[in-house]
Amino acid sequence: MENIQDQCRSQFQQFGSDHRLENGVEALMASKTSANHDFSDDGDFNGPDQESVVSDSESGISGPSVEQLEWRNGDLVKLVEQDKIYDLIERRFVNGLGILGPQTTVSAVYKNSHSTHIGQARLHAFQIYSQAIAKKNGGSANVLYAWLGASKDQINNILGYGFAQCNKPKSSQFLGGGVYLSPDALPLESLEDTVVDEDGLRHLLLCRVILGKTELVHPGSRQNHPSSEAFDSGVDDLFAPRKYIVWSTHMNTHILPEYLISFRTPPPPPRSKEAKQPSRMPTSPWMPFPTLISVLSKFLPAPEIAMISKHHKEHRDHKISRHELIKRVRQIAGDKLLIHVIKSFRVQQSRNGGRNGQRAAGSVDSPILLE
Repeated sequence: MENIQDQCRSQFQQFGSDHRLENGVEALMASKTSANHDFSDDGDFNGPDQESVVSDSESGISGPSVEQLEWRNGDLVKLVEQDKIYDLIERRFVNGLGILGPQTTVSAVYKNSHSTHIGQARLHAFQIYSQAIAKKNGGSANVLYAWLGASKDQINNILGYGFAQCNKPKSSQFLGGGVYLSPDALPLESLEDTVVDEDGLRHLLLCRVILGKTELVHPGSRQNHPSSEAFDSGVDDLFAPRKYIVWSTHMNTHILPEYLISFRTPPPPPRSKEAKQPSRMPTSPWMPFPTLISVLSKFLPAPEIAMISKHHKEHRDHKISRHELIKRVRQIAGDKLLIHVIKSFRVQQSRNGGRNGQRAAGSVDSPILLE
């Protein structure tokens, strides 16, 4: 399956060395202008001699055939069906709908050109925050494409004014206060949030999202901001997320709508009862706490092990939350050691046939500890 990010980048390279694509945004770098912009399209400081502007004729949007959409946002332009980006987005979208794919017809794909003054301001703000998160996290802002479903009126407001409120998926579990998006390979996860308009069409935004360092969010969470400065966004599963949660505090700086797709499709199938109910067993990496402390004692000094044991007791006595316990253990032991320990434990469990019939999880991004 082709990756939208890589394909978009490769498609725009054909326009020559004066064009660059970074974070899904195309820009024409006019090196001889005397503009006052201090940031290029990749968010780096390049001085006042470069300006980021958008040209329809230079960006793969056919000039004479471009249609301004009825939407209130003046930045949207319609891609022609022969456009390679149109084809890429359509195929990626339809393939991600599963059994609904063959029954789905794409009516139009629109690009957010970021050509107005407000559009340029939002683009530059996204670039600045992307650069800041990358520096905070040691070089990576973890910027990915993601789908956002909403009604036509809601999308109009988002494109025109930004995010004014959080969205809660209609049939999904509540995962805190924020904007819920789905990975670019899973548009079906956002389909439930779309609403059929007066023309029988549904609409999805394809956005660039600054995820930074993600943390696991449990169903029913009331969280509405990162639990600590170490994190930037939330996910419903660390291994195979189906929902990205951009907190309400970040929703107008960490989400950049790039494309809008309008389509006709049957109503999404209802979720099974099993999908609606929280699983009692974890899907993220785990190991019993006593075992963890025993293994960590081989690597850490006695005072640090005593501190971890103290925090564990505080949790068992209901003095601190499980979330606070995990945070403190990570601060003491460090993620690198915890990842190694839990990963080794899961491999051993797999070789022994698993515990209670569970199979080992995949790669470990961040340790999650259970009693």
